Amino acid sequence: MKNDYNTLVYSVEERVATIVLNRPERLNALTFELLDELHHAVKTAEADPNVHVLVLKGNGAAFCAGYDLDISTVEESQRDEKGHNIWDPIADYVMINRCTDSMMSLFRCRKPVIAQVHGWAVGGGADMVLCADLIIASEDAKFGYPPARVWGSPTTAMWALRLGMERAKRFLFTGDSIDAPSAAQMGMILECVPREKLDETVERLVFRIAMLPLNQLIMMKLFINQMYQGTGILDNTQVIGTLLDGIARHTPEGIAWRESAIQFGIKHALKERDGRFGDYTQRKKQ
Repeated sequence: MKNDYNTLVYSVEERVATIVLNRPERLNALTFELLDELHHAVKTAEADPNVHVLVLKGNGAAFCAGYDLDISTVEESQRDEKGHNIWDPIADYVMINRCTDSMMSLFRCRKPVIAQVHGWAVGGGADMVLCADLIIASEDAKFGYPPARVWGSPTTAMWALRLGMERAKRFLFTGDSIDAPSAAQMGMILECVPREKLDETVERLVFRIAMLPLNQLIMMKLFINQMYQGTGILDNTQVIGTLLDGIARHTPEGIAWRESAIQFGIKHALKERDGRFGDYTQRKKQ
């Protein structure tokens, strides 16, 4: 099948549609183009009667390192008559909701979506992958939402859904990462396997799922998802999360972080943000 995407590789073989994030030089960092193409690819697979199951994975050293910050920190174009930046919270909501809808297309897709994760799946990358139905990760994988420290809020509401209230708060209160073995133990992901067995493990499960009649798969996903969609919890929380994400980027701390990133570069700003979260034991000895 011809691949018509710039940021993804899409293929179909034996009832399985495979979507590969394909920006390895940027650790598959999210852009509007990538998310729009992801949404389109999911819809394409959903409409294809030959596809029973979708697999999502990343090319290169990581699954997804979050939003492409070089794009996210560009100067705002809207200014008032005095040249001051103007923040329109609703325009911001519409912009980020576009991203949230693309991520949630994995959850809303009528067909099962299996995520195959290696390396980093953090920030927007974690938000996205948690929308898949099942997640299988290699032992080197790590999940997390570092923007919880400053300049961001999760938008898809999947943290609490997968981890429960207390554990979701534990990781969003700190922005700490979760290694794959711990994520599997907590039930955040389905399974953690050695890196060399990741492909085989995913293929084995996908093969078993793909053998079911398509109507049965759609019924089973609808049956389970309706428990959460029918209550309105997901939709309501996503509205709040998307609005809070815009607010977080315009707090005094958020603005200062953005200005640091523009002036000194992303790496400096990230080091500045995360430097205070060093090893507690070592800090107590100092």
